[in-house]
Amino acid sequence: MSATSVGILALVVGIAVFSVQDLILKQLSGDYPLHQAMVLRSCVALPFHLAIVWWFDGRLTTITTPGWWKMLARGLLGFVAYTAYYLGLATMPMADTVALFFTGPLFITIAAAVLLGERVSPVAAVAVAAGFAGVLLIVKPGTAGFEVAALLPILGALGYGLSMVAARPLGRTETAAAMAFWGNLCFLLCALALSAVYGSGQLADASHPSLAFLTRGWVTPGLTDLALMAACGVIAAVGLTLLTNAYRVAPSSTIAPFEYSFMFWAVLWGWLIWGELPDPVGWLGIAVIIGAGLVVIRRS
Repeated sequence: MSATSVGILALVVGIAVFSVQDLILKQLSGDYPLHQAMVLRSCVALPFHLAIVWWFDGRLTTITTPGWWKMLARGLLGFVAYTAYYLGLATMPMADTVALFFTGPLFITIAAAVLLGERVSPVAAVAVAAGFAGVLLIVKPGTAGFEVAALLPILGALGYGLSMVAARPLGRTETAAAMAFWGNLCFLLCALALSAVYGSGQLADASHPSLAFLTRGWVTPGLTDLALMAACGVIAAVGLTLLTNAYRVAPSSTIAPFEYSFMFWAVLWGWLIWGELPDPVGWLGIAVIIGAGLVVIRRS
């Protein structure tokens, strides 16, 4: 099997693994707070991330370079991105949430042009505009079908895009494994901070599913739910290892489009577990966003 085939296989399997984490967190969002799940997930993932650093970098000193604070700051962008995404997932259908989060490549293109001075081709510019038109088809602003939580995965995509752009200059001096370690550590610290604010449950707000997922106090989980939260840490570490290896052995321009295989799992899980399927306009919006993202990735 060629290196490119190995890379594609690793990425597709990694995406499938990550989709299970989304499934678990959406399933738990009605009973537990997000910060509790994040604390447990990050604690479980921490030793795995250290092992990943050792495996890919050959030593642990890559996490103690002078640029550690920059990697931690980038981790904060990732925390904002995924917190917004998961809060949206608590309210929105899984397929719609994932599709809106996949505007990330569009934000990466814009941020790279504005912050790094990268040239955007006319075709890529049209694709970005088309992608945001697809967002409007899913979000349906100004209609009875508008859900304010739909803005959360878009905010998540913006944070994700900025974190990916920040990774480019960092990648000249830091390793991907070290950046992932500091990202996970930032998740843990930020989740602990949220738990300090909302963990008692005194500020809980159940007026909206996303608000409830953010502000609910800590709940003593049963063994099954505790195992599911802990599994998210293992899933994150395994998925990250697969994705890191995929981009290590194969050209990113070749394998990046396969990240959109996530949409298959989002639709499948949403349909099997919650009976959710996009309406015809939603399907059109999803297709436009994916098409625009693929054009942007190929042009990049």
